[in-house]
Amino acid sequence: MANTAESYTSDEMMTVAAARMLKNGTSCFVGIGLPSAAANLARLTHAPDTILIYESGTIGTKPNVLPLSIGDGELAETADTVVGIVEIFNYWLMGGKIGLGFLGAAQIDKFANINSTVIGPYGKPKVRLPGAGGAPAIAASCGEVLITLRHSPKAFVEKIDFRTSGGHMEGGDSRQKYRFPGKGPTAVITDLGVLTPDPVSKELILTSVHPGVTTEQVVAATGWKLQVAADVKTTPEPTALELQVLRDLNERTAKAHAGQA
Repeated sequence: MANTAESYTSDEMMTVAAARMLKNGTSCFVGIGLPSAAANLARLTHAPDTILIYESGTIGTKPNVLPLSIGDGELAETADTVVGIVEIFNYWLMGGKIGLGFLGAAQIDKFANINSTVIGPYGKPKVRLPGAGGAPAIAASCGEVLITLRHSPKAFVEKIDFRTSGGHMEGGDSRQKYRFPGKGPTAVITDLGVLTPDPVSKELILTSVHPGVTTEQVVAATGWKLQVAADVKTTPEPTALELQVLRDLNERTAKAHAGQA
């Protein structure tokens, strides 16, 4: 489908780029927020048979609006089935039956380890974040993991304040030494571009920038010395259809949750 010349925001570009990475028919364990928007955009466009799974035990959910939390009734009401939390984690997730985990984060390091617990010292943090939830198990046990977050030096840091969920740990083959069954993060999608792990070192490398973004901008927005691929691609612009579906989804969500925040 042809690209559109219509203007779009950096968040829309990030969401579209992340959505495109979901293959049709994939079983996907979805986090709330940016991952949920991208996963549902994929379901409403190129991947209608994607099986969306949330921590509350909803399997095959098809929400008409984005959920406020994993306990949002919209998820259960539109699901193919709902199982207990123990079953969703012990049987489905840790049993190796979920192909993709889609997570957000507050901080990330060069090996795609993520922090969603605290900013600052754990005992006396500057900010206390929502916490781990099911993210550590998702990061460890899904076949692969996608991570999406906005790009800034405060988010992309040399050392995260707390390792909530393991990515590629200390790099190299260290993830295997921890005996995590999944292969870990395969891409980090931001509002500036896409980073993917080096096959050997597992350090994140800039492999794609979004339209209008330079490699220098991404390097400057990263808190470590970011490695840049020899051939950095440019992400294709959102199509008119992708933008329409995403904006309709966000508009429905805003109306549905008005006054509930």
